Amino acid sequence: MSLSRSFSDLAEHVAHATGKPITFALCVIVVLLWAVTGPLFQFSDAWQLVINTGTTIVTFLMVFLIQNTQNRDGAAVQTKLDELIRTSAAQNKYIGIEHLTEEELNELRKHREARAKKLKGAIQAADAAEGAVNQKAAQAADEATSGPVPFKPRK
Repeated sequence: MSLSRSFSDLAEHVAHATGKPITFALCVIVVLLWAVTGPLFQFSDAWQLVINTGTTIVTFLMVFLIQNTQNRDGAAVQTKLDELIRTSAAQNKYIGIEHLTEEELNELRKHREARAKKLKGAIQAADAAEGAVNQKAAQAADEATSGPVPFKPRK
C-alpha cells in the first residue's frame, strides 16, 4: 500500500472519529481530569505545560489530517458536479472553474448575478401577466356559470 493511500485512509478515519460525540466527551473528560489534578500538583508550571503541550500537538496534527480529508471531499464533489454539468443542459464552460483565480471567479459570479436579476425581472413580469390572464379567465368562468343567459332575439 502506498504512503499516499495509507495517509488518506488514516486521515479519513481520524476525521470521522473526531467528529463523533464520544470523542468530544472523551476530550471533555481529559480536560476535567487535568483541572481536578491542579491542586494535587499545586497548579505548577509543569501541570500547565502538560495541557498546553498536549492540545498544541493534537491541534497541529489535526489541521493536516482534516485538511487532507476536506481536500479529497472537495475534489470528489467538484468531480461529481462537473459530471452533472457535462451530462445536462448546463453550459460546459463551468467545468473546471475551481481552477480560476479569485478575481476571475468574482467576475464570473457578477455576470451570473446580473443575468439572474434580469431573468428574475422577466419571470416576475410573466407571473404578473399570467395572474392577470387567470383572473380574467376566472371572471369569465364565473359569468358563464352564474345562471341562465336570457335569450335575446335578433332583429
